[in-house]
Amino acid sequence: MKTPMKLISINVGLPREVEWHGQMVTTGIFKEPVAGPVMVRTLSLEGDKQADLSVHGGVDKAVYAYPTEHYAYWRDELPDMDLPWGMFGENLTVEGLDEDQINIGDRFKLGEAELIAVQPRLPCYKLGLKFGRDDMVKRFLASRRTGIYFRVAQEGQIQTGDVLELLHRDENEVPIADITRLFAFEKDDITALHKIIQVWDLPAGWQEHFRQQIHKYA
Repeated sequence: MKTPMKLISINVGLPREVEWHGQMVTTGIFKEPVAGPVMVRTLSLEGDKQADLSVHGGVDKAVYAYPTEHYAYWRDELPDMDLPWGMFGENLTVEGLDEDQINIGDRFKLGEAELIAVQPRLPCYKLGLKFGRDDMVKRFLASRRTGIYFRVAQEGQIQTGDVLELLHRDENEVPIADITRLFAFEKDDITALHKIIQVWDLPAGWQEHFRQQIHKYA
């Protein structure tokens, strides 16, 4: 795993109404960098809220982190767009974060908080809204540059410059990237599917999805 993983920007925002394809939509995807320290709570950062709690938020989507390295890719892909930190709706912009190297269930210390990596971000239409592009959802998923959602194991203050320090590596060693791979690209990898459902920290919704996938392809 690359080290250190450094917190470059903390981004928060409250839901707002915006127009998209002739309809008014409420979204919390608009995040702005803020000066720390910021308190990490069980369900979100202070000053941050999600709009549609049926698909966003909750303990398994409490904190969303996105790698600084992915921004370089997107600046090449979208050269005409301004891409400030927080553009992907992330709470934490982190240098050195890697979905291929971080396992489901890995536990980290960040400032005073403790976080558990649990799942990637799967894009919804609101990412297209944020970028003003209908193709953004498809491009985001195809890129596999998803970022990582964390569960909050211990509340505490964080600030830019803090290092995401590994406390415990999950013994199953199933990377976050495998969720995306098995969901969207290699749906019939039965061996990997059986392995991933053994991971204790895999969210219940993914457990059920992958069990159905095993039943379909076995």
